Amino acid sequence: MVTLNKIYTRTGDDGTTALADGSRRVKYDLRIESYGAVDEANAAIGLARLHTKGTTLDDILARLQNDLFDLGADLATPNTEEDKNSSFQALRILPEQVTRIEQEIDLLNADLTPLTSFVLPGGEPAAAFLHLARTIIRRAERNLIRLSDERNADEINEVTKRYINRASDLLFVAGRVANNNGSADVLWQPGATRGA
Repeated sequence: MVTLNKIYTRTGDDGTTALADGSRRVKYDLRIESYGAVDEANAAIGLARLHTKGTTLDDILARLQNDLFDLGADLATPNTEEDKNSSFQALRILPEQVTRIEQEIDLLNADLTPLTSFVLPGGEPAAAFLHLARTIIRRAERNLIRLSDERNADEINEVTKRYINRASDLLFVAGRVANNNGSADVLWQPGATRGA
């Protein structure tokens, strides 16, 4: 359990922040950028949920928000050899969470109007915020993949890559659900404004 008694500590005044293992990184470190973008996406989902109360979609988004905190905790805790030999159990994203999110995507996608073009972010307020969250999650994913490529890949829980990819898929489908199951989607019309 997390206890936060004091909000300011002054320890970040030097431009660094602490990871879950106590090590410090500069605030623009790719690991920090990754879970920072996950946090941003979570905030955008919170805005979307102002417009989804009492729906199945809202229940799914509530689970996603909690998972995104799990994801942030996972990303804030590098995998190390010491962890494998220690009694400390880091909070990690599990394959079961990926499976659940895939099932939720399938559930939401079942009643959607088939797409005939790419969807422009917009429509209902919830849809607009969900598309915003989707683009932020994609940035988090790019940072995570870059982090994995540039550092020792063993420092990253491989399941996080699958989870974050599915999260963006879920947010896309959720945006369509929020747009009256796709019937209120704003569709891209290639080249439609070139002569305007």
